[in-house]
Amino acid sequence: MSSFSERLRHIKWFRKFLYPLIGILTWPGLVIINKLKIRGTEHIAKLQKKNVLFVSNHQTYFADVITFLHIFCAVKWGKKNKLGIPYYLLNPFTNVYYVAAEETMKGSWISRLFTLGGALTVKRTWRSAGTEVRKGLDPSDTRKITRALENNWVITFPQGTTTPFAPGRKGTAHIIKLCKPIVVPVVISGFWRAFNKKGLKLKKRGTLLSVTFKEPLQIDYEAPAEEILQQVMDAIEQSKSFMMKGAHHRRTIS
Repeated sequence: MSSFSERLRHIKWFRKFLYPLIGILTWPGLVIINKLKIRGTEHIAKLQKKNVLFVSNHQTYFADVITFLHIFCAVKWGKKNKLGIPYYLLNPFTNVYYVAAEETMKGSWISRLFTLGGALTVKRTWRSAGTEVRKGLDPSDTRKITRALENNWVITFPQGTTTPFAPGRKGTAHIIKLCKPIVVPVVISGFWRAFNKKGLKLKKRGTLLSVTFKEPLQIDYEAPAEEILQQVMDAIEQSKSFMMKGAHHRRTIS
């Protein structure tokens, strides 16, 4: 991505223009064509506006994040567990970034557009062109996330893939130990049924989409990274103990 585009994604007024554009195009698919059920917004309504890390399971490349942005904007306007008419897009919540794989965000013009909406692009830690090459976060990727957390919320998907019950990445735990953020677990379901893998095309109408925000985790930041990661994976219901609970969890998405 060019240096101009890199700067553009950090300009709040540009995102205040971009969010309503993306929001008005995606709102019908969430609220009219499908049914969105939101729980737990009371856990995010009074959060501080910086150093908050949302950790979630992952089902599509973009629909998950877009839904979070809708919810954050609605909560800013005082809505509780619903979107309703999207007048909240008139003054959207833009103090938020999301972590995304660099190769995914280079895939098409529309993915590049979403990158301008606040993507923190990172290199995949387990593969490049289908081959495992290294482990752990690249130092430059770590800096991107830590800098974003200084004054914003950040959304991350610890598994880094849409495959259910894939192992979590230790990089998430290292970020938690380093930045000591408020960590809010999120559990989503139904998105793989309603949308294609990218989350940009409808696959099935009338699907129940569920987003549940849980209470912030009580974390011992001095604990080993493995313990923190296990706590996160339990909270987003992607650990082995949750593997056989619910048909949507057993669905494998490549």
